[in-house]
Amino acid sequence: MPQQLKPLVKRKAPLSYKRMFKPALDELPLMPPLVSRSNRPMTFTFEHHLKALVYLHLHEYESGRELLQVMEQDDFARSHIAPPEGVSRSTFFEAINSRALEQLSEMYHRLQAKAKKLLPTLHPRLGNLVAIDGSLIDAVASMQWADYRDGSKKAKVHVGFDLNRAIPEKIFLSAGKADERPFVAKILEPGQTGVMDRYYQCHKNFDEWQTEEKHFICRIRKSTRKTVLEQHPVPEGSHIFLDVKALLGTANQNQTEKPVRVVGYTVDNKEYFVATDRFDLSAEDVALAYKLRWDIEIFFGWWKQHLNVYHLIARSPKGLMAQILGGLITYLLLAIYCHEEHNERVSINRVRELRIKIKNELAEMSDEPDEQDSDELVAITNGPPSHASP
Repeated sequence: MPQQLKPLVKRKAPLSYKRMFKPALDELPLMPPLVSRSNRPMTFTFEHHLKALVYLHLHEYESGRELLQVMEQDDFARSHIAPPEGVSRSTFFEAINSRALEQLSEMYHRLQAKAKKLLPTLHPRLGNLVAIDGSLIDAVASMQWADYRDGSKKAKVHVGFDLNRAIPEKIFLSAGKADERPFVAKILEPGQTGVMDRYYQCHKNFDEWQTEEKHFICRIRKSTRKTVLEQHPVPEGSHIFLDVKALLGTANQNQTEKPVRVVGYTVDNKEYFVATDRFDLSAEDVALAYKLRWDIEIFFGWWKQHLNVYHLIARSPKGLMAQILGGLITYLLLAIYCHEEHNERVSINRVRELRIKIKNELAEMSDEPDEQDSDELVAITNGPPSHASP
C-alpha cells in the first residue's frame, strides 16, 4: 500500500535565553539543597530564585516590583522564570533577603571556573594578573549596617578582577567606610599579581605580600622617598624614565624591609611611579600591567550601567550580597555565551542583540502551531483512518 507523506512539523530550536542560561542549568544538580523552613513544600526554589535574578539583570529591570509584574503578566517570564503557581510579593522579597546565599556563591564559583577554562588568556607573559579595587553602592537610610558618614548610607564591594580573561574573581561586601587595603590579603592568592592604584600603597603590606609570595604592581605617590640600591638601564627614546631597585619610605619610620622595583614612565606628559616585586618583567611590561588595571574600572561602569546591578531589591547584607552575586553570575553567563556564540568578549552590542533575539524568537514561536495543532495537521493530511465503510 502506498505510504502517505507526513508534512514536516517545524521543530522549535532552543531559545537564545536557554543557550545563555545552559551553563548554570548544568550546574544546578550540584548545588547544596535549599530546604524549606516550614512544613509546606518550597514553591520558589533555588532554580526560580536564580532565574529571577539573571532575568532581572539581563533586562535591566529597576526594581523587584517591576520584575514581579513581569513574572505575572509576561508570557515567557510566567512560563520559564516564575514558579508554575506564581510567586507572591512577600515570598519573593523574603527569599531575596534571606535565602540561597550559599547556593548563589557556589554557582558563582563554579561558573567562574568554567569561564576560566573556556576564555582565552589575553596576556600570558604577564602571569596571573588580578586587579583589586572597591566600588561604592548607594544605600537607603534603613540599611543601618551600611555605615558611611552622617546623613549618608553606602555599602562597598571589594572585587578581584582577572585581567587576562576580563571576568570577576573574588568579591566581598562591607560598609561604605571600610578600609579597602585589608581585603587584598583575602582576594590575592600566592603566585598571583595584584594590580592596584596608589590608595593601596602600604610599605608594611609590600613586605608582607612578598613574604607570602603574593606579587604586586602598585602605583605609588611621586613624593615617596626612594633609597636606590640598584639602577637598571632604561631604553633610549622609551616612555620609561626610571627603573631601579630601592627601599621605599624613611629609615626607622616606614621604610620597607624588603627591596622593591620602582618603574617610572610618562603617559601624555604625566608621570607615573609603580612599585612591584616582579623583577622578571621588562619595565615596559610593568607599565602595561598597570595600564590594564583600568579594565576593572570599565567593568564596574559597564556592570552598573548595562546590568543595573546597583538598583537595590534587597536591604539586608545577606540579601544585597545575593543580589550582587546574581549580577556577577549574569555577567559570567554573558561572557561564556559571547565567547561560544561569537568568539568575542562581552559587549553591550552583543547583549542588546541577545535581548532582541529573545523577543524575535518568542514572536516566531507564538506564530507556530502548538503540539496539538501539529498532530491535527498530520491527521488531516493523512486522511481518515483505514477501515471498512459502513
